[in-house]
Amino acid sequence: MVRPTGAHDDARAGTAAQPIPASRLADAVRATVHRVAASETSVRAGRRRLRISSADKLLFPTDGITKLELAEYYAQIAPVMVPHVRDRPLNLWRWNKGIESDVVVQQEIPRGAPEWVRRASVARRRGGSVCHAVGGEAATLVWLANLNCITPHAWTSRAERPDHPDRLVFDLDPPEADPEAHFPAIRAGARALGLLLEELGLVGFAMTSGSRGLHVVAPLRRRADSDQARAVAGTIAETLAARLPDLLTTAWRKEKRGGRVLVDVARNTYAQTTVAPYAVRALPGAPVATPLAWEELQDPDLHPRRWTLASVSARVAERGDPWARISASASALPVMPRG
Repeated sequence: MVRPTGAHDDARAGTAAQPIPASRLADAVRATVHRVAASETSVRAGRRRLRISSADKLLFPTDGITKLELAEYYAQIAPVMVPHVRDRPLNLWRWNKGIESDVVVQQEIPRGAPEWVRRASVARRRGGSVCHAVGGEAATLVWLANLNCITPHAWTSRAERPDHPDRLVFDLDPPEADPEAHFPAIRAGARALGLLLEELGLVGFAMTSGSRGLHVVAPLRRRADSDQARAVAGTIAETLAARLPDLLTTAWRKEKRGGRVLVDVARNTYAQTTVAPYAVRALPGAPVATPLAWEELQDPDLHPRRWTLASVSARVAERGDPWARISASASALPVMPRG
């Protein structure tokens, strides 16, 4: 049960963000792990040290994973995760009593947030505004973990231009009945989507959802507004489904999907969010939404929950972030024919 509480240019000052080299990234992850291990009830994240309240609270009871371990994970993974949430309004998915209880989805930044946590007031479509926490530093991720926020969700746009997204998101979601049996179709759909995006002058980046499927994300230059991006995403999804009609569908009503994989583009609507790269999912085993190298879509052993809180940091230390150049790969939103 969900209980809501409230409603390219990655360049800043004209300078594009640069990806972290894999060697430096591995050193940063290892150094952070060492720093985290130095304290039992506080976690260092960047230049800050944060106290973790109720550090031994079991957020994943079956797996024995505590709140402290969740906070340690976010401190460890911050060198690669922060660039993907920087300047983005965040929604907080909080499991205050652990994953076996209800989730609270919180848009408004919690009262009593430290002054150093960035925030931005963003307009609602129907009037009013919401003051969101904004991604930007490792300590913010650890602070969120201390609030039992297991899975941060991020906007597809940045706080200073919320109506001009720099990410186009496609969620390939299997039927509820036997979702694992449909994962080969999801992989095939993701590969076909990558080819279609290339035809349109876009670059696709794939990620395990950490749950049931795959996300494919195309970075954008921030020229089009969210309505335009949503419309183009819908046309791309329909084109893709027409190419693989036995495997894919865009039908929103479940009874019309015919056991096929849904190509969902709803995340591209204004003020909608998507699971942040490297976010932990509130599922047994603590799986992680994990960015992939494109060739990994060929791997028959690939699974949406393949990497977890316990294993993904070692993957990053070994191979770096496959999405390190996502911002540098941004393209203009294509013009799609109508009808």
